Amino acid sequence: MKAAPPNPNEAGVTPPVHLEFIQNLLESPDASAALVSEVDQYHRALFMHHHAMEWEQARQEARSHGERVSFLEGRLRETEMGISQRPRLVTAVVEGREDSAPSSPWNGWDRLMFVLCCLGIVSLLAFGISNISFNLLESGFITFRENPVRAYLWTALLPIGALAIKVGWDCLRERRARDLYLWLCLAVGVLGLLTWIGAYATVYPTLSKGINDQIAALTVSSGPAAAGGAHDLNFAGAKWIDVLTVAGQAIAEIFLSAVLGMYLSNLYARHRPVRLVTDPATAQLDEEQARLHESLGRERKALGEASGRILRLENQLAALVAYGKSMFHREVARRQDQQQKRQIILEQLSDHVRTHLDPGVPGLTPGNGNGVSKAYRGNAD
Repeated sequence: MKAAPPNPNEAGVTPPVHLEFIQNLLESPDASAALVSEVDQYHRALFMHHHAMEWEQARQEARSHGERVSFLEGRLRETEMGISQRPRLVTAVVEGREDSAPSSPWNGWDRLMFVLCCLGIVSLLAFGISNISFNLLESGFITFRENPVRAYLWTALLPIGALAIKVGWDCLRERRARDLYLWLCLAVGVLGLLTWIGAYATVYPTLSKGINDQIAALTVSSGPAAAGGAHDLNFAGAKWIDVLTVAGQAIAEIFLSAVLGMYLSNLYARHRPVRLVTDPATAQLDEEQARLHESLGRERKALGEASGRILRLENQLAALVAYGKSMFHREVARRQDQQQKRQIILEQLSDHVRTHLDPGVPGLTPGNGNGVSKAYRGNAD
């Protein structure tokens, strides 16, 4: 069997064209132009014999991926329609009800109170830190005198404590519990303020005495017990009046600054805009849309690969058939050329024989065959 040799280095047409089949067709007694269709059918059958499984597999994959793409596109259209029909933002739920009521606009009084509360919180914390840190520095302890920064680190508990009390109020959800918490903190702060005022009023007369007055009031029997009595000192040797002054001041600053922060929150809540949040259903549809886009991209890629394999096989088949037809026409043309040459030779030979057998030609006899043989050999050559 004669066949065109395949080239393994190139993406050639496989299987190769069978030249022997074409030659057998041309040698058949009923050779005609209708043999072109037989060449076409033969090479199609030969190609499908080698690539039928690959072709059918690619076709089924393309069908499956096409159905999947159609399904995903339908889902995507439904999802996009659902997103377009739903609002993206909805009112938030605050304290068990929707926050849809319009807020009152800001007025001059509320703005003034907001600014004053902010200044009050900053003043309370700054003055509290300064007072306690100065008391620690003036106490004479060596740890604070050599490292004044430690005194300020000790006083950092005041703003942190006030912030913790405010965070506790923010964690409450019920309105009644918040109001009770606020009034309790206000009562503790006012109690600390009254304690500080009482202690300050108690020691106020001694604050106005100068150094000369203090020296004049001293006697030979003056001492800790004689000056104030041992019952005025605590276990650490400090006066109870000083303890109450410092404790009342710290408690008042912590709780009152926290109460001012709660009031600022309530004031802002009355004038804040309506809070909107993303609709959970819309967010879910957005996530589904993203997943559908990703899945649709993968399916379209797979569909393109399967369709590409089918197109490649179709082109290979078309190229094989076209090549087979060209081989058939070449063989037909070659055989026709050979027949024409043979016919010409036969006609020349016939003319030559008739010429030599003509009795009118001198020197030729019917029995003399040397001239015919020489003429035939000359024409054949």
